[in-house]
Amino acid sequence: MDLEVKRDDLRTVRTVDRGVPEADDGQALLHVSRFALTANNVTYAVVGEAMSYWKFFPADEGWGRVPVWGYADVEASRVDGLSEGERVYGYLPMSSHLVVTPTRVSDGALFDASSHRAELPPAYNQYQRVTGAPDYDPAREREYAMLRPLFVTSFLLDDWLDDNQFFGGRSVVLASASSKTALGLAFLLSSREGVDVVGLTSGSNASFVSSIGYYDRVVTYDDVVALPNDVPTVFVDMAGGGRVLASVHRHLGASLAHSCLVGITHWEDDRPDEEVPGPTPTFFFAPDQLVKRRADWGAGGVESRTETAWQGFLASVDRWLTIDEHLGFEAIAPTWLDVVDGASAPNIGHVVTLDGS
Repeated sequence: MDLEVKRDDLRTVRTVDRGVPEADDGQALLHVSRFALTANNVTYAVVGEAMSYWKFFPADEGWGRVPVWGYADVEASRVDGLSEGERVYGYLPMSSHLVVTPTRVSDGALFDASSHRAELPPAYNQYQRVTGAPDYDPAREREYAMLRPLFVTSFLLDDWLDDNQFFGGRSVVLASASSKTALGLAFLLSSREGVDVVGLTSGSNASFVSSIGYYDRVVTYDDVVALPNDVPTVFVDMAGGGRVLASVHRHLGASLAHSCLVGITHWEDDRPDEEVPGPTPTFFFAPDQLVKRRADWGAGGVESRTETAWQGFLASVDRWLTIDEHLGFEAIAPTWLDVVDGASAPNIGHVVTLDGS
């Protein structure tokens, strides 16, 4: 069963029953067990054409299978060293099953070498083998599926900003400050000296954002003029909406040291037609920083640093995160539509569980 989304209308979905696929020699059949749905998945769909996200899990012309992060069990394996019943974590479709062609199978991971994924970023093609892993906690699967992939982006973004000396900025303004990627970044930035961390959010979410304690200050979209315009500032745009970007650039102007685009939580708010003052906004692509740091830090360097930071973040989320779990394949479509519409409170995280575990 596949849940497919109309590429040019994200609110139009359909369920397609193609039957359970079979694994050929060198392949494995994964049964999707549990995954999270966040604004990040909406971003995958919005930029699916431009960033090739639709290519990971092909569908009929005009339709797409939105990538998600979560857990799956090996239902059938025709691969040496990979056993049926193992549990893996990684990039999955909103489907009941996925056939992969595992390669580079090690004790801790495997890579999907399916031909249609060969030219796609390798960071999305790795699956962790969690069965028997010393740091695997089944009781934390929901939080892991919800936050870990977003936190990896937060970690790489924090590292990229530091790697570039914050472009000379002393303040970092995060738009869509209640988004989970922004919260992860704010958590990391809050431990850095000399950086003022400012959350930019809606009036309805301002109280929540202020209560978490990751931000030094919180400013609402209606009060952008409250941002100091005499301090070198980096703008990190998780919102991706034209009105927010334009208002920040017009107010901060020459004080903007850098402007980067990360997410598109405001995906229906068109980009500004005219040029805006200040530096040209550029897109931050986390896999590029990942490749750089793997070269800089050597084998396991990124993973060990990310894990240390992740454990600190994970210990802090219980006080503000509530997981809303949805059971069964039929729950995917309404949950997806809720996320597309931004209907949930910022403290809610949506997880779909297909196997009842």
